[in-house]
Amino acid sequence: MDAIFVISALLIGGLLAIQASVNVQLNKAVGTPYGASTLQLGVAAGVLVLATAVVGGFGGLAQISHAQPWQLLGGLASPIYITSGILLFPRLGALAAGGLFVTGQMISSLSIDLLGLFDIPRKPVSVGIALGVLALLAGIVVIIRGQGAAAKAPVLAKSVGAAGAPAGTRAGQIPWVLLGIVGGAVLPIQAGINSSLREVVGNPVTVDMISFLVAVLAIFIVLVVLRSLNRTPAPKFAPLREMPWWGWLGGICASIYVLVTFLAIPAIGAAGTVALTVTGQQISSATVDSFGLFRMVRRKLTAPRITGLGLLVVGSVLIQFT
Repeated sequence: MDAIFVISALLIGGLLAIQASVNVQLNKAVGTPYGASTLQLGVAAGVLVLATAVVGGFGGLAQISHAQPWQLLGGLASPIYITSGILLFPRLGALAAGGLFVTGQMISSLSIDLLGLFDIPRKPVSVGIALGVLALLAGIVVIIRGQGAAAKAPVLAKSVGAAGAPAGTRAGQIPWVLLGIVGGAVLPIQAGINSSLREVVGNPVTVDMISFLVAVLAIFIVLVVLRSLNRTPAPKFAPLREMPWWGWLGGICASIYVLVTFLAIPAIGAAGTVALTVTGQQISSATVDSFGLFRMVRRKLTAPRITGLGLLVVGSVLIQFT
């Protein structure tokens, strides 16, 4: 059974890079990242409502009254991650933005394992895990520095020093770095919360549906508030007719990722799950960048970026198998 979760976690990691890339096209059509996130999450929630009906999972909703309030908040992670991706991918590229997400994911997942949060079995830090974390952090530093040096990520150029700390920063650079880390950190927390909710509700598809209904409500409220403050443009719907068909796949990718991760974490641990999804995510991100897939800007895989990608993969392997 664990082997199934290992393979599944590796495969669904690639969906994160695909999701964020296609969401960029949705954002271009709608004209506001918050409107694009609302639309994408709404599509995912609608699909999951139908899926819940097919599997007969609506009965689990009767158990919600037995859930703790925090067990219903896992869905808040989805709009944070999705909006972060829409904002960061055009600025940093798929690989660099994905690397920041990786850093946040690892910090969060290690905390869950070490502290035994959300009833996940505690896992002590080993030498292999420590080396894996160092490799991951070194990998993202190499990627961002290499990309900045090539003048292909002006937002992050010079934003990360040799030791991974901000150096020579300009106004507006640090917030993008922090946004990427936070956007990644919320994903393992979401999986842990949803895993706990499953103990109450039972059906995993029902849990996924609840998570995305919460996500839609949260991002819609944000959109309404920002519109009332005139901080974001009104969503445009006419351009959606010209959007490619794959521009609608982001919500499907997100729902599959959320479902698989909260099933895998209790089986193979938070850090192990994230390490595997990270590997798939980085390979997929590198492919998107190299070939300019999904109308993304094509970014050549330079030697520093290949080195950084290798360090990320090595770090993920060390964390999973030591």
